Amino acid sequence: MKANDPIKILFLCTGNSCRSQMAEAILAHLGGGRFEAFSAGSYPAGFVHQLAIDAMQHLGISMPFAESQSWDEYKDETFDAVITLCDYAAAEECPNWPGNPIRAHWSLPDPAYHPGTLEERQQFGLTVAKRLMAKIEGLIALDWTSDRASLEAGLARLGEI
Repeated sequence: MKANDPIKILFLCTGNSCRSQMAEAILAHLGGGRFEAFSAGSYPAGFVHQLAIDAMQHLGISMPFAESQSWDEYKDETFDAVITLCDYAAAEECPNWPGNPIRAHWSLPDPAYHPGTLEERQQFGLTVAKRLMAKIEGLIALDWTSDRASLEAGLARLGEI
């Protein structure tokens, strides 16, 4: 990564409809131009889940350009880090992105499959969004000029919160 270039982060989930969409929106909102956020899925749902939209609206975060897309759309893109958010995507054979990005896994439950009433599901979606926000605040606080091993360790620690 060059000194003046934004730090490029790709968030992955299988369906790219909820968690990865929220992560992309949160990083775009909090990153202050220092980061470029992207999201994709191995088997994209083709829509952004309403629970993700509701959670972001509750947090005051806009996602006007959100769309569910395949990770194949980014196969030639260079990223600084690729972060899987669901266990299915983490277990899949991910593409080999150019530049050998740092890889991390932040296991989070999918609000789209949470049982309960609409209100309970919305509350769960907001809980997941808040966990993502805490992780992304930590990602932003990392020293991105440090060595790869330090960044890998920092991203791994964030996966545990």
